[in-house]
Amino acid sequence: MNGPVLKISHLAIQRVLLVCAVSFAMGFLLAPVVTYGQSPALMDAYEQFQALSAQGHYEEAVPFAEQALRLGEREFGPDHATTASLLNNLGALYRAQGRYAEAEPLVERALAIFENALGPDHPNVATALGNYAALLRGTERSEDAMEMEARAKAIRAKHAEENP
Repeated sequence: MNGPVLKISHLAIQRVLLVCAVSFAMGFLLAPVVTYGQSPALMDAYEQFQALSAQGHYEEAVPFAEQALRLGEREFGPDHATTASLLNNLGALYRAQGRYAEAEPLVERALAIFENALGPDHPNVATALGNYAALLRGTERSEDAMEMEARAKAIRAKHAEENP
């Protein structure tokens, strides 16, 4: 066998799958769980955020999501896709609590980062558009939400055609 072998325990795999399932169920974008160079503090904050969110303890999850965002910005930079995921997660927590004014700039910034970092037709852009649309619906801006949803649907359709 050529190259290094990565050994991952069954517990680590179960942990990653659990975080993925929770993220999907909550409608959050998943910040990469296994990313080279991330600090244990970032992982701990992210895991606490995920665990509390999964239990519906949104208010208790906020400080951990805020800490994960601060650490993520420092470790990956303000314009990295991981930072966008962390912004989106915090925005989703605020949205779940009806804190729309606090959520919107985070979700808007996440969308802009994803578009710049990954391109305007990336699946993460579609997810961010869907999350932004949900926020807009919560603030009774249905027309704007429908535009975001239409764009997200077009991106998903394009990727479904390319990857049947």
